[in-house]
Amino acid sequence: MARVYNFSAGPAVLPEEVLRTAADEMLDYHGSGMSVMEMSHRSQWFQDIIDEAEADIRDLMAIPDNYKVLFLQGGASQQFSAVPLNLCANGSGKADYILTGQWAKKAYQEAARLVDAEAIASSADETFSYIPDCSDLPVREDADYVYICENNTIYGTAYHQLPDTKGKVLVSDVSSMFLSQPHDVSKYGVIYGGVQKNVGPAGLVIDVIREDLIPTEELEGVPTMLQWKTQADAGSLYNTPNCWAIYVCGLVFKWIKSQGGLEAMRERNVAKAQVLYDFLDESELFKGTVRREDRSLMNVPFVTGDKDLDAEFVKAATEAGFVNLKGHRTVGGMRASIYNAMPIEGVEKLVAFMRDFEAKH
Repeated sequence: MARVYNFSAGPAVLPEEVLRTAADEMLDYHGSGMSVMEMSHRSQWFQDIIDEAEADIRDLMAIPDNYKVLFLQGGASQQFSAVPLNLCANGSGKADYILTGQWAKKAYQEAARLVDAEAIASSADETFSYIPDCSDLPVREDADYVYICENNTIYGTAYHQLPDTKGKVLVSDVSSMFLSQPHDVSKYGVIYGGVQKNVGPAGLVIDVIREDLIPTEELEGVPTMLQWKTQADAGSLYNTPNCWAIYVCGLVFKWIKSQGGLEAMRERNVAKAQVLYDFLDESELFKGTVRREDRSLMNVPFVTGDKDLDAEFVKAATEAGFVNLKGHRTVGGMRASIYNAMPIEGVEKLVAFMRDFEAKH
C-alpha cells in the first residue's frame, strides 16, 4: 500500500528515513541481538542511546551548559502540574499565564488548582485567532514565572516575538513547533514539548530547564515523579523511561542534522507554509481563520464557511490520499499540520487538490 500524505496534528508524520532505520533495527539493534523495545534501560546499550540523543539535541538547539535536558513520561499535560509545583516551590506561589488556545488554557487551569495563577492576557474574545499584544503585559512584580504556549496546534497561531516578561522567568510549551526552527534557549527558563507532533512517537516529553530553577531539596507534599530534581539527579532514568520513543527521537535528531539543522528546517517550513497560505489568500472557497501576522508555520486551519461542504472536502481528500485534515472538534473546518517531515510535494499536491475541488464547487 502506498503511503498517504498525513496531515495529522499528532501523533504525526515522521521522516521515512527514520522509519526505515527503525524497521531495519527492530529485531537486532547494532548487533545486540535484541530490539530497543526489549533491552534494559539500565544496560550500556540504552545508556549510549540516551546519551547520544541528549548530545544531539543539545547540539541542534545550542543548549547552554547550565540547562538540564530531561526525557520524561506523562506528556506535556503532566508538565501543566510540574511547572507550578517546581517553579513556585521556593517563590511567591504566583504564576502569570497568557491564554492563546486550549493548551495554554488547560495549563492555566491546572496551575490555578495548585498556586495563585492569573491570566494576564488572552485572545479568547476572537476564538484564539490571534496572539495578544505582549509588549507591556501586567506581569505581577512577584510572579515566579510567565507561561506561554508558543505554537497553538488547534487554532493555528504562533508567537513570532517572545513576550516581554519584565524580567520574570519565561516558560514555553513548544510541543507543535519543537525543532521546527532555531530557539535562543537562554531566553527561556523552561522550554518543553511533547514529541508526538514534530519530533517522535507519542509518549514522551522533553524538558529543557535552567539548572537554578530545579529545586535542590525534596519538595514536601509534591509527588516524587513530578519533582524535576528526581529525574535530573537520575539522568532521566529514575524509573523505566519510554525507551522506544527516546530511541526514535534520537534518530530524528540525526535526520534533522543531516538536513542542515534548525535553520534549514525553518527555511523549508516557511516555504511549505507559503504555498498553502498563498492559495488560501487567493481562494474564493477556502479561507484561513488566523490573523496573518500570527499564523503558524506548523498548523494551518481553514474553512469553506459551510459545514456540509467542509465534511465533503475532508471525505474527498481522504479518498485521494490526503488524510487527517478534519479540524479539531472545538473549531471545526479543516486543519493541515505541515511538520518537518511533511515534504513540500505533499503541500503542493494538497493545494492542487484544493484548486480542483474549488473549481467543482
